[in-house]
Amino acid sequence: MTCLFVQIRCRPGTAYEVADQIVLREIHSELYSTSGDYDLLMKLYVPEGADIGRFINDNLLNIEGIERTYTTQTYKAF
Repeated sequence: MTCLFVQIRCRPGTAYEVADQIVLREIHSELYSTSGDYDLLMKLYVPEGADIGRFINDNLLNIEGIERTYTTQTYKAF
């Protein structure tokens, strides 16, 4: 499995609704509310060899209220 962290910027006033939709889709390992430029931080795992861009597009970016995302792929845990 490949571990990803996705920072999510929501339109003003929609962070709770976006978080609720992510929870309903059961695609995350952990989901946090954050301060700063992004509203939510999601940790998730995708199958090894999966097309990460397609996975994010198909499972996350069609949620109403998401304005922008920033995805970080991990390679090794220490």
